[in-house]
Amino acid sequence: MFRAVDPELVRRAVHGDRGAMAELLTDVRPGLVRYCRGRLGRVGGAYTTADDVAQEVCLAVLRALPRYQEQGVPFAAFVYRIAAHKVADAQRAAIRDSAVTSTDTPLDEPDTAPGPEAQAVATDLARRLSALLNRLPDTQREIVLLRVAVGLSAEEVGTIVGMSAAAVRMAQSRALTRLRNLAGDALDEVAA
Repeated sequence: MFRAVDPELVRRAVHGDRGAMAELLTDVRPGLVRYCRGRLGRVGGAYTTADDVAQEVCLAVLRALPRYQEQGVPFAAFVYRIAAHKVADAQRAAIRDSAVTSTDTPLDEPDTAPGPEAQAVATDLARRLSALLNRLPDTQREIVLLRVAVGLSAEEVGTIVGMSAAAVRMAQSRALTRLRNLAGDALDEVAA
């Protein structure tokens, strides 16, 4: 998502070129999905919510394009701000709407999803990893997600979070060391 985007492509998209808009979304969407999945995780064994939020971010970027102005920061920072707000909105909504709903209609086709045991193991591992990430300071958590889940360079992350590339690398190293210490052997027991 947050890879450098051709400024000329952005300029054309801002001026209403539909082809440029489509190409721009094609460029940013994969990283958006990874970012949203990294921040929101799985719900009920699927990434449906995260993928929906990524789609909302794409729509929000399209709506905001006419107001976008180059201000010396990469277009990725503009997209990241929108994504961060949409993820926060989804997290608040999940807390608000945490009621359990059931489907009373039987399925017409056999369920090909992983069985209860596999889902439980995957959900437990995701919960543990999420809990570990949540124990990091906000900036370190964002850096780990952007560097590891999204795959951005230290320079790109630095631009987004307002740090130098060297400071990003140092914060990432400290965050990963802290995660290793926090995790200990807690994650090994899920390996089966």
